[in-house]
Amino acid sequence: MIDHARDEGDLTMPVAPNGKYEFGEVVSDDPGFLSNRHLSRIARFEEGETYSASMQADLRRAVLATGLVSSVVITPRETEAPADGEPGRVALDVELERAPLRTISGAIGYGTEDGFKLEAGWEHRNLFPPEGALRLRGIVGTREQLASVTYRRNNFLDRDQVLTVDAYASDIVTEAVDARTVALRGAFGRVSNLLFQKPLSWQVGAEVLYTDERNRVIAGIARPRQEYLIGSLFGSATLDSSDDLLDPTKGFRLTGFLAPEVSRSLGTETFYLRARADASAYQPIGDHVLAGRVAIASNIGAEPFQIAPSRRLYAGGGGSVRGYGFQAIGPINDLGEPTGGGSLVEVAVEARIQTGFLDGAVEVVPFVDAGAVSVG
Repeated sequence: MIDHARDEGDLTMPVAPNGKYEFGEVVSDDPGFLSNRHLSRIARFEEGETYSASMQADLRRAVLATGLVSSVVITPRETEAPADGEPGRVALDVELERAPLRTISGAIGYGTEDGFKLEAGWEHRNLFPPEGALRLRGIVGTREQLASVTYRRNNFLDRDQVLTVDAYASDIVTEAVDARTVALRGAFGRVSNLLFQKPLSWQVGAEVLYTDERNRVIAGIARPRQEYLIGSLFGSATLDSSDDLLDPTKGFRLTGFLAPEVSRSLGTETFYLRARADASAYQPIGDHVLAGRVAIASNIGAEPFQIAPSRRLYAGGGGSVRGYGFQAIGPINDLGEPTGGGSLVEVAVEARIQTGFLDGAVEVVPFVDAGAVSVG
């Protein structure tokens, strides 16, 4: 009841208490698509815990976050009534409406760093229920050719855990490297998504690859190619206190990465550790945002020339030191080729200034970047 004279409102809510309830089973109306067991796995409650509407709503959001359904209706159903002071039990009946599961994608473009590129992909997001996706991807371009097959299972063993297996073959030419590679990579981790941003996310995995590489050709002079067989274990962790996964305005993110590797080439085995740390922070100033980033990396235990060119460290380009060409910063040889280094430092500061154009879609972003790559 709204009282305009006193600018206040009164809410009267009739409540009919009907006893305490516990969660029972979760029942899918399409078990061949998303099974009872899988829906129970992604719920934040266990059978026997006290029923709450908020946990029921959280389960609905988690099912929508799979991207496999266009609508979800969850209805609590009494299976046991409260009696003699003991709580009753409710099952949750989940009604699903399937969303389109297949996607065909494509892109064509030209960039000063990548040259011409034509990309196509096909994906089925539930080819191996529940939530087992298969993706095929191909690239044909001036500097890159790629064919890959990716298997991904979301909510694997527990909520927001992802298992990924990726096999690919590529032929890539950058400012520093000409590499022909065949690889198999597997990863398992707990990740953030657009609906559920994690304060801590992590990933572990392994990779094996065969690669035939050289520094890029300059002025028609072909550098000698060298074959490498590389095995790697890797792990990363991210602490995230930012307020938004895609467009943060406050907070910080800190990511650490470690990958012990062994490389065999020309009959010699080389052991080394790839290590990297990235930190970024965001501070609102009125309607604007001041952001900063620091990155340090090192390949420990081997000289750069002992490591495949594609595993060395480089700086420069859009995701590194803007205003310089991709991989243009660092040691060079007598032909002017970037050869890569063993240690890297990058620093960046930028301001994101709102202009108000197009409902805030246009920003002005002045920035200062710096970076260095050394041999040791």
